[in-house]
Amino acid sequence: MANTEQTVQELLDRADVKINGSRPFDIRVHNPHFFDRALSEGMLGLGESYMDGWWDCDALDECFYRILQADLEKEAGRNLRIVLFTLRAKLFNRQRKGRAYQVGRQHYDVGNDLYRRMLDSRMNYTCGYWRDAENLDQAQEAKMDLVCRKIGLEPGMSVLDIGCGWGSFAKYAAERYGARVTGLTISQEQVELGNQLAEGLPVEIKLQDYREAEGLYDRVVSIGVMEHVGWKNYRTYMETVDRTMKDEGIAFFHTIGANNTTTSTDAWTDKYIFPNGMLPSISLLGRAMEGLFVMEDWHNFGPDYDHTLMAWHSNFEEAWPDLKDSYSERFYRMWRFYLLTAAAGFRSRRNQLWQVVMTKPGRPQPDSRVV
Repeated sequence: MANTEQTVQELLDRADVKINGSRPFDIRVHNPHFFDRALSEGMLGLGESYMDGWWDCDALDECFYRILQADLEKEAGRNLRIVLFTLRAKLFNRQRKGRAYQVGRQHYDVGNDLYRRMLDSRMNYTCGYWRDAENLDQAQEAKMDLVCRKIGLEPGMSVLDIGCGWGSFAKYAAERYGARVTGLTISQEQVELGNQLAEGLPVEIKLQDYREAEGLYDRVVSIGVMEHVGWKNYRTYMETVDRTMKDEGIAFFHTIGANNTTTSTDAWTDKYIFPNGMLPSISLLGRAMEGLFVMEDWHNFGPDYDHTLMAWHSNFEEAWPDLKDSYSERFYRMWRFYLLTAAAGFRSRRNQLWQVVMTKPGRPQPDSRVV
């Protein structure tokens, strides 16, 4: 045990993180088996041992920012289970249609009470745009307005919103721009609450996978769904957009993106947060677009997701006394680990946030450069 503790400390020294140190980003170990688990299982072991209460850290976001900056994850966690998980992601289509609703049941249906308290007043569960914003509500309104301006939205236009969540953008586009919006989601909870919140507006939210989309629309958008599509299905996604968009239309997607091409997420996130998820790379998305679309604009504001996640975490911590009777202590630790390590991913510039505008070949170039 002493040898593994020494090995872990030597690794953490490269990130200036101490075991049982006094700084907020130092870790406090309560169970000595933590060291073996961290070395053998990588992120999965770190996350599960944190959920089990084997260690603590007051500033998880800053701790993992330092770990990511030091590139320590390459040094541990390549056991057989993780290697097989990565291999399965390469060989099999883990985001096929038959598995599409799993993430809805496991993550998005975890409870509207949680999301109402954690998110902004319109319930946006994607990155806000903080350039001129002072709080979460302003950042999310700015993001939705930015999307509407990038796609040149006008009154009376029809919009397909793929992966619409609780209908925050659909409702905004209908209220502020006079659009008619059809939203698709794989979460039953989102369908029920989203339609309730949009009552009286020209908005319809359906429980439907993007591959089942029907109709022809002036604009086709997705805000935070590409992370669930999977590398074997990016071309199918682009073909769906092509099939459902008018020739003179504009397509748009907003997605977390990875600097390097991979075919899976880390094993902890896959198991506990976003099953079957993965982040796209520029090369994978570019290949999927080729021959179907002209890329008109590619905008990166990844650091804004750090601000968004920290705002969600602050709301979650503030709401926890009212939520804890409905959720376990282990869930609290899982959710805290998720939000704060995700913030570290953007702070370290490992992850990006992309907004991409596309048109069909031959269409005049739209004025989508609004930032």
